[in-house]
Amino acid sequence: MVRTAAAARRLLAASALSTLFVLPAMAQDATPADDGETIVVTGSRIQRSDYNIANPLVTVTAETLEQSGNVQIIDTLAQNPALINSLGGARTSGSNSDFGAVGVALLDLRGLGENRTLVLVNGRRHVASLSGSAAVDINTIPNDLIEGIDVLTGGASAIYGADGVSGVVNFRLKRDFDGFKASGQVGISSRGDAGQRYGSLTYGKNFSDGRGNIALSYEFREQDRLSSFNRSRTGNPLNTYGIVRDPSDIPDDPNVPDRRPFNNLRYADSSLGGAIDVDLDGIPDFTGEGKVYDRGLLLPSSGGLTQGGDSTPLAGYQGDLQAYNRVHNFNLLSHYDFSDAVKFFFEAKYVKNKTFTLAQPSFDFFTYLTPDNAYLQDQFGALAPDGALVSRDNFDMGVRGERNERETMRFVGGFEGAISDHARYELSYTFGQTKSKVLLTDYRIGDRYWAAIDAVRDPATGQIVCRSDLDPTANINPDNYDAPATTFTPGAGSGCRPLNLLGNGAPSQAALDWVNADILNRAKIQQHVVSGSISGDFGQFFELPGGPIGFALGGEYRKEKSSFLPDELLQQGALQDFSLQLPEKGSFDVKEIFGELSVPVLKDMPFAHTLSFGAAVRLSDYSTVGKTTTWKVDGTYAPIPDITFRGTLSEAVRAPNITELFAPRNGGFSFIGDPCDPVYIGEGTQYRAANCQASLTAAGLTPDQIAAFNPENDPTATVSLPGNSGGNRNLREETARTWTAGTVLRPRFIPGLIASFDWYDIKIKNAINTPTAEELAGLCVDQPTLDNVYCQNITRANGTGYISGYFVQPQNVANFKTAGADIKLNYSFDTAKAGAFSISLVGGYLDKLQFIATPGAEVNVDRLEAYFPKWNATGDITWKLDKLTVNYGVSWFSKTRRYTTEQLDANPDIAAPKYQWYKEKWQHDLYLAYDVDERFRFYVGANNLFDQQPSIASSNYPISYVGRYMYAGAKITM
Repeated sequence: MVRTAAAARRLLAASALSTLFVLPAMAQDATPADDGETIVVTGSRIQRSDYNIANPLVTVTAETLEQSGNVQIIDTLAQNPALINSLGGARTSGSNSDFGAVGVALLDLRGLGENRTLVLVNGRRHVASLSGSAAVDINTIPNDLIEGIDVLTGGASAIYGADGVSGVVNFRLKRDFDGFKASGQVGISSRGDAGQRYGSLTYGKNFSDGRGNIALSYEFREQDRLSSFNRSRTGNPLNTYGIVRDPSDIPDDPNVPDRRPFNNLRYADSSLGGAIDVDLDGIPDFTGEGKVYDRGLLLPSSGGLTQGGDSTPLAGYQGDLQAYNRVHNFNLLSHYDFSDAVKFFFEAKYVKNKTFTLAQPSFDFFTYLTPDNAYLQDQFGALAPDGALVSRDNFDMGVRGERNERETMRFVGGFEGAISDHARYELSYTFGQTKSKVLLTDYRIGDRYWAAIDAVRDPATGQIVCRSDLDPTANINPDNYDAPATTFTPGAGSGCRPLNLLGNGAPSQAALDWVNADILNRAKIQQHVVSGSISGDFGQFFELPGGPIGFALGGEYRKEKSSFLPDELLQQGALQDFSLQLPEKGSFDVKEIFGELSVPVLKDMPFAHTLSFGAAVRLSDYSTVGKTTTWKVDGTYAPIPDITFRGTLSEAVRAPNITELFAPRNGGFSFIGDPCDPVYIGEGTQYRAANCQASLTAAGLTPDQIAAFNPENDPTATVSLPGNSGGNRNLREETARTWTAGTVLRPRFIPGLIASFDWYDIKIKNAINTPTAEELAGLCVDQPTLDNVYCQNITRANGTGYISGYFVQPQNVANFKTAGADIKLNYSFDTAKAGAFSISLVGGYLDKLQFIATPGAEVNVDRLEAYFPKWNATGDITWKLDKLTVNYGVSWFSKTRRYTTEQLDANPDIAAPKYQWYKEKWQHDLYLAYDVDERFRFYVGANNLFDQQPSIASSNYPISYVGRYMYAGAKITM
């Protein structure tokens, strides 16, 4: 819950000076400046005596963070209309997490991607947290040192450099801390899980008569792992629903919804203890335990699902809803003023972050057991004269997991001071480093696995052994008969232990210890930034009627390096469930010069309370893409103090990151729903049907075969498919054109009221787009012709037409467009006896969010789809009476589509209207605090007070899986 109202009463005292709707926390100090005091405003390098900048900006204060009750900052910031698509929680846990990204919290401004959001700390860049990227894990930011968080749209790249094409999020940390502060908080869900713990200690001391200050801070945060089995709606098959094809509506009746909710869904013909096909007809006959196999209700065109029976339930299959996360965060902040002309500052931090999550198990699909397999003979005997096919989900072999350890160090040092009464300088050096260990747990080693399941009886002893112990020349991998063993030497004494696949729990621990491995990968990211600037005004020479012209001029050098070293087994391609991964290494540097002007034309004149203009430009020279230019122009006009108009126009660039450029060609596996299947062929663009016809014809299918093409009903086509991904060294920068326009109302006839409305419009051209494998398949056939970059990177098997391979690679081919409005309101008033009240509203309207895959292609409209609601708002009411503070907040957004606009346009009866939408979000939060005295505060609260649950067939949308969450905390200041 983003609450900006709690501090509004004391902050609105400065609002008469402001020409935009933000709280004074956007400045470097927490209290309003006296007239004439210089303050650095987020979004500008020019020091100013007020907050007259043209960019729309929203600030989240330290008090807001406390009142949210969220230990994880991402849970608070993701309530902000501009950051609603940010990644955290379930989206970085379990099977949803990307490799190496478990438990991270990544900000996504305007829904344009984490790599397009520039994250700053005290106005300076922060080292990335994921190898090869620019994304910053905000778990590395210390909660208790935050003074405020500024969210800025438009013109950020001209001020701060590349990557901020959608804007910037700046974390401002407290300075000049003198004294001791301790705080702690614990919380738990109403179901007794999903616990969180937080504690911090900060000690600061002024010295040399206040010329110097040093502060040390330690912070601890911990979040419990939450398995999907801990929630009935995700872990109990009878209460876990999916919306899938209704078999009674095949062939399609346009008056009957195609899909409806089903519970007790299962992966067809695969079981925990094995689905055993003894007559090799592709249909299981028995379970691994020997029971006649119950296939349940088959659901055609559902991606290989059944309802009921002996197959593996979907419930709980995807792993955790919430990863375990533990953070130790140490910070040092210091400065010493030798004189007004020479002031030294130094910041240092060390962050240790540990995360862990369980994802999904490994699986076997039609794995062949030979007729003389000892376990097969013991279980089925003459029933399997030609061997058997086994399909199973290997929960009993150790569910695959990921354990990450990240160490982040950052040092900032430099000098600043006054050159004259009208000019200042700053020179700084920033070094950042992130080291990561990514441990993949319980992954099968391919050659050992195949050797272990090829179990026979030793004729000499009658014991079950690995065939390769008796015959070192035996085939190790039936899929590649020439493949030799690479991780062991076949023969007596090899260490191979026979592995029994027949029955849940049948594999012995000795066999699992020999087959499974934990895979350790390492990554290292480094950032060096040297920056210098001179800022001030021309007041010693001349002044305009509105005041002196302000300026900033400077230069910057930045070098980014990243490396990723996979485990040796990965580099060998030795894992059964993970393709070959090669080391990744790359770097780039950039030299930049920048300048900024602030021109206050008029002030305190009739029909011109204020009139000012601004401009900024940055010239960059990258070692990768060469020279780029970014710029911004802006203006504010207040005819009277009650109303201010403002606007910006800017052009920003984002250079490709290291992974996009330098990633080697690696292997991978992906589930791909074939867009040419009858289930999906009507859910694409107008070109899909004809392109699918041409694509399948090129794969050698006859018209009759094309008419019968239905890979969704063939389990061999719906398994995880092998493919490749890699970087592209020919990438160029992408360019964003942004404009904003808004107005701020500060009516004098309603004291304490301030409101604003801002419109934003962002267009990104030559955008770098890296589709997923499934998106690649759809984009190929959704273009005007098959002659496009996506079709070049996907292959179909001759004869069947099934997708057989893919290559995912970034390209400068896409365009993004988004536009909408930010609406903000604050109202604060005191009463004689009932205390003080503050009311706050932060709202957003999304007018459009469009993606154009290639020039000339159909427009993909993402507005109203999940995480992109048309309307959203966060409102708060805060009441303060003596020592008591009560805050009540509501976070809401409108319903969003479960299916894409393309799917709905092509197939209006895809589901009943109520299932075409995810329901609205309604989260109610309550916070109560009592100040025992000036030093001690105790508080309690509850988030999602009325325990709203996610939509049917969703585990975490539109609201968190946690449900009602309760917490209590205390703060001591001395």
